[in-house]
Amino acid sequence: MQGLGFAFAIAPLASAEGEPGYPEASALLARHLQRFNTHPYLAASIIGSVGRLETGGRQKETPDLKNALMGPYAAIGDSFFWGALRPFAGIAAVCLAIMNMVLAPLILLVLYNPVHLWVRIRGFITGWRQGQNAFDFVRRLDLPEMSRRIRWCSTILLAVAAYLASTAGPFHDLLQPGLPGQVGGLLVVLASFLAVRKGLPPLAILYGSVTFFAVVMMMR
Repeated sequence: MQGLGFAFAIAPLASAEGEPGYPEASALLARHLQRFNTHPYLAASIIGSVGRLETGGRQKETPDLKNALMGPYAAIGDSFFWGALRPFAGIAAVCLAIMNMVLAPLILLVLYNPVHLWVRIRGFITGWRQGQNAFDFVRRLDLPEMSRRIRWCSTILLAVAAYLASTAGPFHDLLQPGLPGQVGGLLVVLASFLAVRKGLPPLAILYGSVTFFAVVMMMR
């Protein structure tokens, strides 16, 4: 799956060991053409660690390290980057777009790109310096807890986006200004919080909200 990409990333070490075709270089590449699958942003940390082991003469330990880390890193990375950070950045940009701010796409990039670029660069550097101990870097990030907090923020922003969309353009009649609109917005926020506490996935809340408002608009 990602084995070919991993071998490509580690290829500079093969060049350092000898000219193409030499047994040492071929053996190094062959070791890393095996199946590998993890989150692409956290793969940099594993590449750094494996590179350190390879240059330190501990080649036999690299398969076990890769197999031990790729599964947990895939779960952690998917949950944080795909399931929390990306929706949060997208919803924030949508709120600004509804307010007719031309910088909304830029805000999306500003909220999302620095985080994953820092994790990738810092993860690789830490892996190269610390070898097998680089997993402590990912552990200290505490991405599962960060995912939980960001999902709460996304839920709030989702309620704000729903309110803004209902009061903008052709949807301005869905929630009237003043007290009725404020009460309606508060109910949306409370319903979203309740859904999260009940374990409902954020995507289900998103699509459910879209469906609900679409039905209401058609009925009106």
